[in-house]
Amino acid sequence: MASWVLTECGLKPLPRVYTRCRDRLESKTAFSSKMRLLQNSKSRCLGSSLRLFRGNNWALNVSVPLNTVTSVGEEYEETESVNGVEDDGELFDASSPPPFNLADIRAAIPKHCLVKDPWRSMSYVVRDVAVVFGLAAVAAYFNNWIVWPLYWIAQGTMFWALFVIGHDCGHGSFSNNFNLNSVVGHILHSSILVPYHGWRISHRTHHQNHGHVENDESWHPLSEKIYRSLDDVTRKLRFTLPFPMLAYPVYLWSRTPGKKGSHYHPNSDLFVPNERKDVITSTVCWTAMVGLLVYLNFAMGPVQMLKLYGIPYWIFVMWLDAVTYLHHHGHEEKLPWYRGKVWDWD
Repeated sequence: MASWVLTECGLKPLPRVYTRCRDRLESKTAFSSKMRLLQNSKSRCLGSSLRLFRGNNWALNVSVPLNTVTSVGEEYEETESVNGVEDDGELFDASSPPPFNLADIRAAIPKHCLVKDPWRSMSYVVRDVAVVFGLAAVAAYFNNWIVWPLYWIAQGTMFWALFVIGHDCGHGSFSNNFNLNSVVGHILHSSILVPYHGWRISHRTHHQNHGHVENDESWHPLSEKIYRSLDDVTRKLRFTLPFPMLAYPVYLWSRTPGKKGSHYHPNSDLFVPNERKDVITSTVCWTAMVGLLVYLNFAMGPVQMLKLYGIPYWIFVMWLDAVTYLHHHGHEEKLPWYRGKVWDWD
C-alpha cells in the first residue's frame, strides 16, 4: 500500500510500517459523512492514496479506518466510479483515527522544508509592512469614494497577513530565535491590537486541547447548561450573523461563555505564574498602540482614522473569525468533539 504526503516541496511516501490498525479509543458519538475510497488494499487498514493521471490532472484521495468494516480481508464491492475513483458506498467516520500519526507525517516531509530561515521570514515582514503603508499612502492621496472601498478590502486583508506572520512567531516557526519571534510578534500583533503573548499562550492551549469540549479554548460547542444560562442579547450576538464575525476583540477581553479570564490580565487563569511577565509586556505594547491611535485621531481627525485604520481593522477581524470558524467546522457534517477520557491527544 503506497501512502503519500503532499507538501510545497513535493511528494514523499510515508513509511510502509502499518500492517494492521493501531488500537485506539473509539468515540461514543457517531460522526460520519460520505467518502470515496480507493480499492487499493484488502486490509482493514486504509491509508492515504495518491492517484496520478497524465497531463495536469491529478486526484488526492484520503481514507481512514472504518469502524463499520466487520472483518479483516473483506473485499469492498465497487458500486460507482467518479473521475476514475471507485466509490464503495461506505460511510466515512470522522471520529476514527488515521493509520498514521503526526510523527509519521513529519518524518515523510523532506528535511529542508523544516529549516527555518529568519532572513526569508524577515523579508516577508518587510514586504507586508511596505504594502500596508503603500496602500494607506495611495488611499490618502486619492481620497475619493471609489478608492476607499477597494482600500478597505485590500488593507483589511493585509492586516490579516500581519496576523498570520505573528501567528507563526507564536508557534516558533518564524525562526529558531525566541527573542526574534517575540520582537516581531509584538510589533505585528500590537499594530492590529492583538496582545502577542496573551494570545500566543491561549492559542497554545487551543492546540493542546483541540476537539475537547471542556478544555478547548475557542470555537468549541457550548453545553446545554451554559447555553441556557446565556441572556437573550448574548445568544443573539453569538449565534446570529454577522455578529459572530466581529467577535474576536470580545473574545480577547472576556474569552467565550463559560470561561473566565482575559488575554490582557496577567492573573487570568489562562496563564501560569511564570507567564505573567510576558502577559504584562504584551499588554503594555497593546496599550502603547492604543495610545498611538488616540494621538493620530487628534492629529488627523477621527473620520480619516476611521477610513485609514478603523474599517480595515474590522475587515481583518471578519477575516480572522471566518477563517477560524471554517478551520473548526465540517461542511456537511460537524467535526467530532469529545469529553473527558474519550478525548485522545493523538
